[in-house]
Amino acid sequence: MDDGSENPTKFTAHSLPSDPRLWAPVTSSYLGTRVYHDVLHVSGVYNGAGGDTHRASLPCPLNAWLEAPVEPGERLTKTFTLDTSTGSFQHTVEGASFRASQRILAHRTLPHVLVLAVSIARRVSGSGAITVQLHSAFSLESPDLDLHLGPDFLGARYLFGHTLTPEQPGGRRHEIHMLWTPAPAALTLEDGEENADWELLIAVGGTQTEAQAHFQEALRLRDGGLLYATHAQAWAGLWSSCGLDVAGPLRLRQALRGALYYLLSALPQPGVPGSVCHGLSPGGLSNGRRGECYWGHVFWDQDLWMFPNVLMFHPEAARTMLEYRIRTLGGALKNAHNLGYQGAKFAWESAGSGLEVCPEDIYGIQEVHVNGAVVWAFELYYYTTQDVRLFRDDGGWDLVSAVAEFWCSRVEWSPGEEKYHLKGVMPPDEFHSGVSNSVYTNVLVRNSLCFAAALAEDLGLPVPEQWLVVADKIKIPFDPEQNFHPEFDGYELGQEVKQADVVLLGYPIPFPLSPSVRRRNLEVYEVVTSPQGPAMTWSMFAVGWMELKDAERGQKLLDRSFANITEPFKVWTENADGSGAVNFLTGMGGFLQAALFGFTGFRITRAGVTFDPMCPVGISGVFVSGLSYQGSKLDFSFSEDSVTVEVTAQAELRAPPLEAELWPSQVRLPLPPGHKVSFPRSSGRIQRASLSPPHRGD
Repeated sequence: MDDGSENPTKFTAHSLPSDPRLWAPVTSSYLGTRVYHDVLHVSGVYNGAGGDTHRASLPCPLNAWLEAPVEPGERLTKTFTLDTSTGSFQHTVEGASFRASQRILAHRTLPHVLVLAVSIARRVSGSGAITVQLHSAFSLESPDLDLHLGPDFLGARYLFGHTLTPEQPGGRRHEIHMLWTPAPAALTLEDGEENADWELLIAVGGTQTEAQAHFQEALRLRDGGLLYATHAQAWAGLWSSCGLDVAGPLRLRQALRGALYYLLSALPQPGVPGSVCHGLSPGGLSNGRRGECYWGHVFWDQDLWMFPNVLMFHPEAARTMLEYRIRTLGGALKNAHNLGYQGAKFAWESAGSGLEVCPEDIYGIQEVHVNGAVVWAFELYYYTTQDVRLFRDDGGWDLVSAVAEFWCSRVEWSPGEEKYHLKGVMPPDEFHSGVSNSVYTNVLVRNSLCFAAALAEDLGLPVPEQWLVVADKIKIPFDPEQNFHPEFDGYELGQEVKQADVVLLGYPIPFPLSPSVRRRNLEVYEVVTSPQGPAMTWSMFAVGWMELKDAERGQKLLDRSFANITEPFKVWTENADGSGAVNFLTGMGGFLQAALFGFTGFRITRAGVTFDPMCPVGISGVFVSGLSYQGSKLDFSFSEDSVTVEVTAQAELRAPPLEAELWPSQVRLPLPPGHKVSFPRSSGRIQRASLSPPHRGD
């Protein structure tokens, strides 16, 4: 690959950013913080009622900063490195006679455990004792938790308590139990020792028993010298099972690696049973206390912007994200009832219960398009996995049908136009509220209802006629004279919009558009989209231009995303000026989709995964490994001239055989496991193998 001499997996600097928000996040699927931060967050643990609900701040006892002695006239070399290959942050201090380092990590296979490791190595024999300091501002106080010290356990301190205020009146207050090995003020490599290592632990659980069990398992690994090794091996295994890279500029390679790393960090390790997802928020688990990063709430960001990437690489984790929506269906049903409608209305901002916790009513009432994003995620999952059990036995059907009922109760019939209208909504473009017939929202209504009807047939259930009628008759605004889709009824050319909205039609939302209309939509909205809008916007414009095979324009739009990526740790900000949410997983999700779905042309459909690859300007090859489709894992790579596909594994015993159908020739190439299949670059579809003999061409 180009730039092969430079490592796209390590992000290194000699100083930290002046803004602590941009310091490296340290997260697992259960715990989240930033390096040297005094606050730790626990997945699903919120404090505060209603619109005041926010992630509870738990004091972080391992926020220690390493300092080393400086001899007169000596200059120390300091480096700060985020190693995405091993999922660890390392701060190293080197002098003439020693090398000291601290490693901070969220353990990959023990998601309830954080580790602070310190090592000192002698570089010059006979240099005497070497002492380093660990500076920490740890305090037992929390604005969100009633905390108490309990008896020590196996040499660890013990802190326990509960949140102060439940999300809903009469709701439960979350329990927190934390064990940790205290960080000493100083650590010494004694005279005569060549090196020494220390590993300090935090273990957190919802009960004392749970915290103790995780702490004991971490102790067992530590005492066997396996604590870091098991973590690093798990990350190595994860990277060997999925990846997204290009033959191209180092800047792009690092951006892709960093975005995928932060998203994977938030997910459970594949194969670990009993994983529970409490939703992915825009700023991830490292952020979300009161007043910060939308307070840790879950938005459509999870379903529309993050989910497709997760699904393609890690369907087990994708299922847990859908299970979060199923668990909060009760709250969605109440939201709809409270607004006077039938069915389910998912919260614009959701926390533990699924009831609306948005501090401002207008968004919770009007941004009903969140419903369409939720169902769309279920639809993609169904096509990709054929996991009928989720829908038949585990609540998926209840959710899809409840959203269909909401749409049918929310629309109004217009006798004059003989169409169903959807009034009083706010589209993704939040500069406009109370509009009628948001084209994006109405297309989602149609898609939701059509999927609900098709799913009912697959499950052998009756299809309510009203679903089909509303789907067929809902208004989809279009201006034939200007050849574009107005964002809503009454939209005038030139009106500024906040973010990607109409351009989401075609991708990620399936909607048939002629090339001329697709182009016109992109041209109209590109010039009026606010430059201060959120990070994911330009990725979707890039996908649109790549669909139209305008590589130069697609690359230009994708490059605008780099304004939101901060150095050195590739932490995204919501807005290009650095404001808004940080560690902005939503922006990363859009950026990853621009590569994973834009470069490749992947589209998940009922019939298979279509592809139409193209190399953007400055990129000579694209490499995607570990794609998941109906029980098989695939690698997909391409250059300007050719495409190579390989089924590398079958994760399920009953995984169907696959084939690649090429277009327009309709040649079908079998994809037997373990065999690379190459062909000239073209469009086509990866699908279940047909029973009829394949057409191999001349």
